[in-house]
Amino acid sequence: MVESEDFKSKITVYVVVCWILAAFGGLMFGYDIGISGGVTAMDDFLIKFFPEVYKRKLHAREDNYCKYDNQILQLFTSSLYLAALFASFVASKVCTKFGRKPTILVASSFFLAGAGISSGALNIWMLIIGRILLGIGVGFGNEAVPLFLSEIAPVQHRGAVNILFQLFVTIGIFLANLVNYGTAKLHPHGWRVSLALAGVPAIFLFIGSIVITETPTSLIERGNEVAGHKALKKIRGVEDVNAEYEQIKLASDIARQVKHPFKELMKRSSMPPLIIGVLLQVFQQFTGINAIMFYAPVLFQTVGFKNDASLLSSVITGTVNVLSTLVSIYAVDKVGRRKLLLQACVQMFISQSTIGGMLLVHLKATSNTLTTTQAGFVVFLVCLFVMAFAWSWGPLGWLIPSETFPLETRTAGFAFAVSSNMFFTFLIAQAFLSMMCHMRGYIFFFFAGWILVMGLFALFLLPETKGVPIDVMVERVWKKHPVWKRFMDD
Repeated sequence: MVESEDFKSKITVYVVVCWILAAFGGLMFGYDIGISGGVTAMDDFLIKFFPEVYKRKLHAREDNYCKYDNQILQLFTSSLYLAALFASFVASKVCTKFGRKPTILVASSFFLAGAGISSGALNIWMLIIGRILLGIGVGFGNEAVPLFLSEIAPVQHRGAVNILFQLFVTIGIFLANLVNYGTAKLHPHGWRVSLALAGVPAIFLFIGSIVITETPTSLIERGNEVAGHKALKKIRGVEDVNAEYEQIKLASDIARQVKHPFKELMKRSSMPPLIIGVLLQVFQQFTGINAIMFYAPVLFQTVGFKNDASLLSSVITGTVNVLSTLVSIYAVDKVGRRKLLLQACVQMFISQSTIGGMLLVHLKATSNTLTTTQAGFVVFLVCLFVMAFAWSWGPLGWLIPSETFPLETRTAGFAFAVSSNMFFTFLIAQAFLSMMCHMRGYIFFFFAGWILVMGLFALFLLPETKGVPIDVMVERVWKKHPVWKRFMDD
């Protein structure tokens, strides 16, 4: 068995450029998460596409929890994630057959088209078609970029490099909140500017997909061994890469024997990484993070902030999100994955429970909203929640599935993870405003209950993968875990 200490590498300017350009896939995804919630709170957007929602918003004695409860309005946000769900399976095939680099190129192209159509929309269906094209771009990007980053990163920095994807997601959300804060004053087409600017990170990703190298793993798996060896030397910045090359080659030889990776994924021995990968995505969404990120402006309006103040509050949460993700980049390869996840569960549970308690006690359906002090405290609790998520379940939800599948099922397994993420993101995006209308403050207890479940999951079922080379996870992790070793073939 080759030890990871035998893998020689140094960090070069070229490999850092590759990491950053690929991570623009995260910026693309994050910008969209952040932009849609702000746009749906803009009066000009509602007047053009959702006049009924606008009239209800103006109503003096409306239900504070039900201002924005409209299925078509929710479909504007959620249609992207439904498209991404199906696109991720196609992206898996493209990733395996053609490589990570062309898959990233396809992602940026679809996203550019989607940004153009949605920003120029003349009716609701143009808007939805634009969102679907954006969704296909997200499906391809979220499949290829985390795999690319995990495969190109040296083992001792794999966690930090992969978290660049999530860091760029958080920067995208933050930039979207800033953009919405500015464009809300540009009447009547501020929302068009917000949606059009989604094309900017897509342009960077498009350029990046031409500049970056293909991963050595993908090249070797597809039979280009000479090119794979050359690429490995280029990204590691050293000549002696034989130990790592031989390990990738061995994994590739095994992978080539598997003709139907999705069928292989259904075998008992493939269950541990598949179950972990899918559950991480389910739990990531049921923390309630996207409910808060999509609809932060709406949430802050519900608790009493005016339009400008609610968007400004979203900028504050966006800043916390970015800074806390930097904590994860620093800590993930030092502290490990499990400790970050467990600590965050405690912090998120306290935050969600307290928000729910405050809204139940102080925010009645049709009476006055919270006091300024109480509303400010809700913003503080949201920040506390976002902080914990950003250094744990946010980045690690993408990192762990991208590093735990063996090569023969890696793209197929990660496609299941991505599609699970998109499906549950779709569910939350489609259901949150209706849930808030019917469950009121109890919705935060709903998410707190899930956080308790995922804490137990991390404690008993999640193995630590810090410092384990990506192609020896089966030997080092799954076969040694007290629960999952029962699934592994001899």
